[in-house]
Amino acid sequence: MADTHSDLFDLSGKCALVTGGTRGIGMMIARGLLQAGARVIVSSRTADACAEAERQLSEFGDVQAIPADLSKHDECQRLADLVTASSDRLDILVNNAGAMRREPLETFPTEAWDAVLDLNLKSPFWLVQALLPALRKAGTADDPARIINIGSIAAIHVAEAPNYSYASSKAALHQLTRVLARELGPQHITVNAVAPGVFPSQMMAATIDAIGDTIAAKAPLRRLGRDDDMAGVAVFLASRAGSYLTGAIVPVDGGTATTASGT
Repeated sequence: MADTHSDLFDLSGKCALVTGGTRGIGMMIARGLLQAGARVIVSSRTADACAEAERQLSEFGDVQAIPADLSKHDECQRLADLVTASSDRLDILVNNAGAMRREPLETFPTEAWDAVLDLNLKSPFWLVQALLPALRKAGTADDPARIINIGSIAAIHVAEAPNYSYASSKAALHQLTRVLARELGPQHITVNAVAPGVFPSQMMAATIDAIGDTIAAKAPLRRLGRDDDMAGVAVFLASRAGSYLTGAIVPVDGGTATTASGT
């Protein structure tokens, strides 16, 4: 049992990998884990984005950034090999890297299905496969290793935008979370998903510019997501405070998806 309130959320001595951790929601999560005491590795496709994120995040703790294109299976394995090169343990895996493609139904292209599903659905599975020995090594009955998948409220209710492959991939990721939670629980690994609403990010910039005020007005809490909202739920799921939670899909959206009337 944790000795004090602060111990419930202390991640000192833990190591975390946050994919897509160089911007947006991934960077919010990486910052939160660093501030809670974890050593954090972030990944992104480009070396420039990695270098800039490492510079920005270094003020919060011990951070390393590794370029990797996680839409490719061999790149997932390469990243896993690099993450475990200096230690055979990984306490926290955050599968956040993702892509979205919006096109009308009549013209929605095949490549938009392949690219989005490869990164949003296959990549988390490939990384779990590759990092499973390290997660098993880190987890104990009292303090399991953690897998946190970043889903979306677009997988809980139907968004107005035509994001066919994105919403489908995130709904599949939510179900994959449940399947893995059942299998990996006895191995001292929890698996949960966070389903964000609208947060400031490059992916959501156009949406926020166009209808951000409308989205905020429809939420029971009457605002969009903030950095601390995402950092907080990640620290909770990764810490002793969240050690008895697995197979859950946690909507972090100001109440929009869970209180919506219809779609």
